[in-house]
Amino acid sequence: MKNVGIGTESVWAGESKVFSEGAICVPVYNSVAFGYDDMDEWFAVATGKKPGHIYSRNTNPTVRVLEEKIKIMDGGEEATSFSTGMAAISNTLLALLGPGDRVVTIKDTYGGTNKIFIEFLPNINVDVCLCDTADYDLIEREIANGCKVVYLESPTNPTLKVLDIARLAKCAHAHGAIVIVDNTFATPINQTPLSLGADIVVYSATKYLNGHSDVMGGLAVGRKDLIDTIFHYREITGATLHPQSAYMILRGMKTLELRMQRHNENGMKVAEFLSTHPKIDKVFYPGLTTHPGHDVAKKQMKAFGGMLSFSVKGGFDNVIVLLESLRYAHKAASLGSVGTLVGPPKTTSHVELTQEERLAAGIPESLIRYSAGVEDSADLIEDLSQALDKI
Repeated sequence: MKNVGIGTESVWAGESKVFSEGAICVPVYNSVAFGYDDMDEWFAVATGKKPGHIYSRNTNPTVRVLEEKIKIMDGGEEATSFSTGMAAISNTLLALLGPGDRVVTIKDTYGGTNKIFIEFLPNINVDVCLCDTADYDLIEREIANGCKVVYLESPTNPTLKVLDIARLAKCAHAHGAIVIVDNTFATPINQTPLSLGADIVVYSATKYLNGHSDVMGGLAVGRKDLIDTIFHYREITGATLHPQSAYMILRGMKTLELRMQRHNENGMKVAEFLSTHPKIDKVFYPGLTTHPGHDVAKKQMKAFGGMLSFSVKGGFDNVIVLLESLRYAHKAASLGSVGTLVGPPKTTSHVELTQEERLAAGIPESLIRYSAGVEDSADLIEDLSQALDKI
């Protein structure tokens, strides 16, 4: 798909062919296995010499359309899929890292990802270096000390820090490292890390890509040789995306560009409102000119997304009052949906971490993560205003 807009890709990428019986929607192939009357053809498909499917733990026609869509939208050579976003992240890291390898990453990653770095990778003798997210000199120095993988997340969850992906990718490649970027918050609508030098991009498709909080999935897209390695790990370990889930993510992605326009608009308006409110201590949103990563965000992002976080004055008691007073926000542990979702990291993004681990990651207990939905921005702001009036 050359010379078309990202909105057109959202609808048509991977879906331009005519499906069976003339269907204009992707059929859901719930079949576990795919039969062949010709033994030579079966063997050719099974050994990868001919396109096709043999068993849905490995590949599936519905799932393959989703993989083609994200491959095109992100500008990658290949893509593969997973049952959840954390399966995408864990399988990618475990497929590429082994005993004796070293990975350089940042302290500000999603809580589940952080657990992989501080608990699971060390258990298989992978050396993990956690760097302060804003300290580029430290990150680049640790990369220069030698590593196989550099793992980044930008914007970060939940404090919305922004990393200069192009700068760090250039450093990583100069020292022979693979660069992985979690692009869940930005989506390919707002940011394409592969164009900035990343080798692999991972997503929780559960979030913005699906967009309706009704199905889970994960994706990895990037260099073919690396994705082939990750796919092989996934097909054997079995974190396979179900075809019905793939269908629902595909359906959600058709409106991704439209939804992100509204998420971007609402995120900015809510952040601007909160940044001037006397009961708010600090707002974390890369679209604000006061954000320390704003200039980098302007350079590498098309827009700034619907995710923000903010800390309330007066401590966690006021967090509880505010959350319980909101009318147009689900108090729930997810993000990127058409409905606004809100909650503290201790029950959402970093529930797996102890309070001490959260504080070490720079996450105060007074922080609230806010995923602005596609409601009218005036209603979201009025709702926050009346809730803030109660603390």
